[in-house]
Amino acid sequence: MSGKEPAVAVVKRLRAAGYVSYLTGGCVRDLLLGRTPEDFDVATSARPDEVLRLFPGSGEVGAHFGVVLVREEGAREQRVQVEVATFRSDLAYADGRHPEAVRFETDPQQDAMRRDFTINALMLDPETDQLLDFVGGRADLEARVIRAIGDPERRFREDHLRLLRAVRFAARLGFRIEPVTFAAIREFAPLIHGVSAERVRDEIARILTEGGARRGFELLDATGLLQEVLPEVAALKGVAQPPEFHPEGDVWTHTMIMLDGLRDPSVTLALGVLLHDIGKPATFRVAERIRFDGHVEKGIEIAHAMLNRLKFPGHVIETVEALIGNHMKFMEVPRMRESTLKRFIRQPDFEDHMALHRLDCLSSHGGLDNYDFVRRKQQEVPPEQLKPVPLLTGRELIAAGYQPGPIFKTVLSEVEDAQLEGRITNAAEALEMARRLLTKVP
Repeated sequence: MSGKEPAVAVVKRLRAAGYVSYLTGGCVRDLLLGRTPEDFDVATSARPDEVLRLFPGSGEVGAHFGVVLVREEGAREQRVQVEVATFRSDLAYADGRHPEAVRFETDPQQDAMRRDFTINALMLDPETDQLLDFVGGRADLEARVIRAIGDPERRFREDHLRLLRAVRFAARLGFRIEPVTFAAIREFAPLIHGVSAERVRDEIARILTEGGARRGFELLDATGLLQEVLPEVAALKGVAQPPEFHPEGDVWTHTMIMLDGLRDPSVTLALGVLLHDIGKPATFRVAERIRFDGHVEKGIEIAHAMLNRLKFPGHVIETVEALIGNHMKFMEVPRMRESTLKRFIRQPDFEDHMALHRLDCLSSHGGLDNYDFVRRKQQEVPPEQLKPVPLLTGRELIAAGYQPGPIFKTVLSEVEDAQLEGRITNAAEALEMARRLLTKVP
């Protein structure tokens, strides 16, 4: 049992019990577009308690809104989860995100009318392939249009997150936003400040990783949402760069070209690409040419504050900071000491560093000499030589009679340098080198 089969089984059981039931929402949209849905949702006339009675072991995930998570036994005894929602109409919205109350309905048209965009309000009978379309969603799919259902102002005032969702769907699907809907997004863009940082974070991450990242950020800019949500990124526009290194144009253009080159990226790589030059506006100066002295350090500072504001997890922030911090070091790789180069290459998630550097080059001067240099080095040096078992540790220094202290770190680092460069090859040579270094300590 895979794909839509679990959801179809749920629909059939609900119908056998006398209830109206359809596949609905994003899964119908994706099926009509020939895409593989990420998940399947079911809409039904059955009330939540009736759904729970039909599917023992399921649980309410949105009791207030009539949503039940149905758990069915799937292939190989895996538990398959299908979200089942009772047809409803929404009453007044007070917080810009959720209705204060809902009214359960038996008519699927009432349920469709309360949704966000026409392409997300389609319902499908999985047994006959009959499509229920109360809002013109099929025509908008064919025209490749994102259109709010009914009055766009009302839709966006109800749920402010829809402002970002419109951009995400347009970017991911390669659709245009219908003019009246677009104008409403521009008008009500400031409402996005009423949405929690976590929800904004998730939409930004999905715009970056679901496909069409460049299109997404150009739409964020055109709708005014970028200035509201990510003013640090909006500041990249119009920041000139030295044409001998960046013939493509300003920092914004360079960053957009890089986003366009992303293919199924991790969220950390995508954020690294977006933010790798985020320090340039604050460090711009003109001497004999345009310079951005200290833009890496400033970029780390700005990115840290921005990602914290959006409540990204700590490990994501640390990884993005490392991508920003290392993106200029590729210029130095042909001149690095062997030990420094090996340490550089063995960093965690180094393939993301390589991917960012490659995009950086291809989106500017086009030269990949340093990228190719590192790739050759990776192929030449086996993993055990990149991070070999240490020839000497602090325990051995203590056993040799030395008092532990801060000097141990310096000495052990220099010993490892010698090991990585092949100047020492065994424990005796390592200990002798450490003795020489320690005797120099005053």
